[in-house]
Amino acid sequence: MLEKLRLVLTLLCCVHFHVQSSLGFEDGISRSQFPEGFLFGTCTSSYQIEGAPLEDGKGLSNWDVFSHIPGNINNDENGDIADDHYHRYLEDIELMSSLGINVYRFSISWARILHRGIYGDINPSGVMFYNKIIDNLLLRGIEPFVTIHHHDYPGELEERYGAWLSPLIQRDFVHFAEVCFKSFGDRVKYWATINEPNLFADMGFIRGTYPPGHCSPPFGNCNTGNSDVEPLIAVHNMILSHAKAVELYRKHFQAKQGGIIGIVTHTFMYEPLRDEECDRQAVKRALAFVVAWSLDPLVFGEYPPEMHSILGSQLPRFSPEEKSLIKGSIDFIGINNYGTLYAKDCSLTACPLGTDRPIRGFVEATGTRDGIPIGDLTGNPRFFVVPRGLEKIVDYIKIRYHNMPMYITENGYSSPHKPNVTMDDLLQDFKRIDYHKAYLAALLRAIRKGADVRGY
Repeated sequence: MLEKLRLVLTLLCCVHFHVQSSLGFEDGISRSQFPEGFLFGTCTSSYQIEGAPLEDGKGLSNWDVFSHIPGNINNDENGDIADDHYHRYLEDIELMSSLGINVYRFSISWARILHRGIYGDINPSGVMFYNKIIDNLLLRGIEPFVTIHHHDYPGELEERYGAWLSPLIQRDFVHFAEVCFKSFGDRVKYWATINEPNLFADMGFIRGTYPPGHCSPPFGNCNTGNSDVEPLIAVHNMILSHAKAVELYRKHFQAKQGGIIGIVTHTFMYEPLRDEECDRQAVKRALAFVVAWSLDPLVFGEYPPEMHSILGSQLPRFSPEEKSLIKGSIDFIGINNYGTLYAKDCSLTACPLGTDRPIRGFVEATGTRDGIPIGDLTGNPRFFVVPRGLEKIVDYIKIRYHNMPMYITENGYSSPHKPNVTMDDLLQDFKRIDYHKAYLAALLRAIRKGADVRGY
């Protein structure tokens, strides 16, 4: 599991180590081709880079607890040190500055600021740590783009009431967000409330490979969980938590601080496995069950009709007051995209266990057709190099959500795992350079067709 964490970190950080190479005039892509004020930057998250899990008043997070349970993580590794960003943040900011970026997206460790959530005091050392990051970024002309919650929360919230499975977390999240707005909002102009509610629900409550490690057959054999029900509850609470935090920001902070606030969603683009109507319909369901699941409520005030038609009464309901609260509760959409997959219909044809269930929209998502991968392989078995997929997912979101402002908040390449790799091999990073050339060109095509994308 930690290998997956480090892989994601590699994707996030290394995305941008070659942005300038990818933007070279000799390569046909330049900064000047993008809209004025376009943001180019790097991205990380707190648990994946900080380390220092118990220093200066920080409490244990859900990831700290989960990663120390034998068997949960490959080789029983953990993020106790990670990239040691807590001690080396100044070096890291210098590296970012040397790249010529103008934005850095990072997340706040909930347990570093409020180690007991609403049940304890604010940790001044934690606040000071992020203040130092923000101030040093701004000194170098780099805008801080802050994710309030990126999959890690105080472990006590899990113990007390089950965290995202309880509506009690809405109060806790709004309290955390308020502390962030008060402590950092005078300098932070870009806020994302939650990173990938859809992915966290999938990995934490369907597959059980993220904390809290809940699942049920046929998705896995966890000690507890219901893979058909719990992910719906978790996302429901995340949507309401987001909306309540946005309401607070808009009422008490936005006018004075001058920032914008949105959410970040995990995306795949999908293509039909076969040129058949049933697989074309499977693409629509896959997009609804992955992308629109967390975005439709925040734009339209309700879950996607594609989910209603399949899940029926299993899908949680919003009250009229909640619909009014959540509708229109984003200023922008953050898009995390690492790949494109084929979609196969499972409502009329046989599919592997799990994909033939309502929670998956009766869709099997696969990266191969007749044994041939949809794109070049990477270090993640689900991430294929398919540049057209980024253009298509931006087009999809542009159309479905009336061209709301978008930021590509994550995108990147991980090298396939090779035995006995040398430092020289790692430095010959041509495939990552080619990846970013191709993906930036695809993004530029989407922008030229009218998509309001403002950063990468």
